[in-house]
Amino acid sequence: MRKFEALLSRTIALSDCVVRSCVLNSGEIFTEFTDCAERKTQCLTGTFINRGLTASAMRLKGCNCNTNLHISHSLMHQVQQLNQDGLQLVNCIIDFKEKLLCGVNSCNIFTANYPLLIEHILREAQLYRAHLMRLEGLSHCSCRELRDSELFWNQIMMEHAMFIRGLLDPSEDALIDTADDFAEDYKCLLKASAAANDRTMCNGNSLALTQKFRDFKRAGVEGIEACKIRSIILPLLADHVLREANHYIRLLET
Repeated sequence: MRKFEALLSRTIALSDCVVRSCVLNSGEIFTEFTDCAERKTQCLTGTFINRGLTASAMRLKGCNCNTNLHISHSLMHQVQQLNQDGLQLVNCIIDFKEKLLCGVNSCNIFTANYPLLIEHILREAQLYRAHLMRLEGLSHCSCRELRDSELFWNQIMMEHAMFIRGLLDPSEDALIDTADDFAEDYKCLLKASAAANDRTMCNGNSLALTQKFRDFKRAGVEGIEACKIRSIILPLLADHVLREANHYIRLLET
C-alpha cells in the first residue's frame, strides 16, 4: 500500500496540465465523496490513508481533450521510469494476490473476503499490467483485446452488484433486490456481448445500464457515509466501485 501511494504521488506530480480534462472530470480519479470516505475508513479501520494524495489530485488542471500536447524529453523519461517502476510493483501485487487466492481456495488461509473478490482484484491488477506493458512497447493491443474490453467491464460491474448484495445487511431487502437485478442484467449483457463479437464497445445497452448502476452506487455511498444503510461495506469501498463505474462510462462514451 505504501509503495503504491508513493507511485501515485509521483504520478500526480507529473500530471498537472497533462492529463485530459475529460478524465479529471469523469469521477474516476475522485468523487465528491472520496475525501470523506477516506477519513471515515481510516477512523473505522485504524489504517492510515494518505488523504493528501486525493487533495493533490483534486487540484490538478487538465488539458483540452482534443489538443495535441508537446511533451518534453524530460517528462517522457520520467513517465517511462514511472511505468517501469509500476510494472515491477504490479508484478509483486499480482504474485501476492495469486498466493492469497491459492491459500484461500485450498482452505489454508481464512479471510473475510469472498474468493471471487480476490479473483476480481487479481484480474484488475492483470489488466493494469497489460496497460503498462503496452505503454512501454512490451506488447501490442490486439483486436481481440478491444472486443473483450466491454466483456471485462460488464463482468466487473456484475460482480460489483453481487458483492454489494452479499455485503448488505439481510434486512435491507429493497437494496438487495435491486443489486440482484443489476447482477442479472449484466449477466444477460455478458451473454449478448459474447455472441456479438465485433459489436462490443459500441453497445448502448452497456452504457445505459452502467449509468443506472452508477446512480445506484452513488446513492449507496451517500447512504453509507450518512450511516443510513445497514451493511459491512466500508465507505472507501463504496466510493471505489462508484469510481470504477465512472471509468467504464467514460470508456463507453469515448
